[in-house]
Amino acid sequence: MARSVEVTVEGKRPDPWADGLGRVGVRSAQILLILTVVVVSVFALLQIRLLVIPVLIALILAAAIVPFVNLLKRRGLPGAAATGLAFVALLAVLAGVTTVIVVSIRSQWSELATQASSGLDELQSFLLNGPIPVDREQIEQARAAIVEFAASSQVRSGALTGLSVITEFLAGASLMVVILFFFLKDGTALWNFFLRPFTGAREAKLRRSGARTIQVLGDYVRGTAIVALVDTVAIGSALLILQVPLAIPLAIIVFIGAFVPIVGATVAGILAALVALVASGPVVALIVIIVVIAVNQLEGNLLQPVVMGKSLQLHALVILLALTAGTILAGIIGAVLSVPLAAVAWAIIQVWTTDPKDTGTETPAGQDLETKESVDQELAPADRAQG
Repeated sequence: MARSVEVTVEGKRPDPWADGLGRVGVRSAQILLILTVVVVSVFALLQIRLLVIPVLIALILAAAIVPFVNLLKRRGLPGAAATGLAFVALLAVLAGVTTVIVVSIRSQWSELATQASSGLDELQSFLLNGPIPVDREQIEQARAAIVEFAASSQVRSGALTGLSVITEFLAGASLMVVILFFFLKDGTALWNFFLRPFTGAREAKLRRSGARTIQVLGDYVRGTAIVALVDTVAIGSALLILQVPLAIPLAIIVFIGAFVPIVGATVAGILAALVALVASGPVVALIVIIVVIAVNQLEGNLLQPVVMGKSLQLHALVILLALTAGTILAGIIGAVLSVPLAAVAWAIIQVWTTDPKDTGTETPAGQDLETKESVDQELAPADRAQG
């Protein structure tokens, strides 16, 4: 009461935002504004995803093959030649994988169709005479429903949608190849161009953020590739030994699926088990499932902690949430990109919230040029030799 009298005497109005409720209101308005900016930004990026996704994939691939470029340069190869050779080698690997998948499917398709027919008959016999018998009428109804769905308009419209998706994929892949080439060739020049408006401490933090981005992406891709290779060899060997059709394409799918943490390799293993079930019967499918479970346990308990190390400093719940959000926003590509992007976001947050003195990265005033050059080398090692 005394305070209100004092304010009235001085001729001032009380500030409605000065009390606790007012401060909460201000914070709430700030949070809502930030969320609005984030939502609008995500929506805008989704509208140009045909550009955004190739850029992100090209950045991840460029970060992954930087050590290979450095190795070629240490062997005495000029910077331009090292960059070109690494680029061509990556394209050759991608083309080779695609060729193996297509040739394997074409060569084994007729065999798979024949084995699928007998496998379905065996599965039906197992359902009728197994430990939990199923009524024959229910099986016939399920088969009729599948046939009806296959002949429905939904499948035909889905096929047209699939053609559109394939067209977008080819366009995005072509754009990604071009962007990857320029990232490898002019990475430092592009990065310096974006940093021109910044100076001083802000520029230093941006350069450290760029270096950490390349480091995290490279470590993530290379570590995941090693884990995926182990999964592929183990599961692929089991499929070959059990003579499951399309063993090589399925093994490659396991390798690709391993780049989606937690669920990728499991889903690919389930696909392999389904092919084994249809083509070779429930016993072989059960063996495949056991192998997939064993490999996943080995990956989660041994390979991931040892190989990945500190490159993915994210809790399993954060990874799961990132996977869910990425899948909702961009489908399978979003699931693949969400986790490395989340790891990069966390690394950048650490750069901007940590005092360089606490991490030992603070440099004297006269060493700014040296720091800039070291960061530039991490971002695009081939550019200096080209100059």
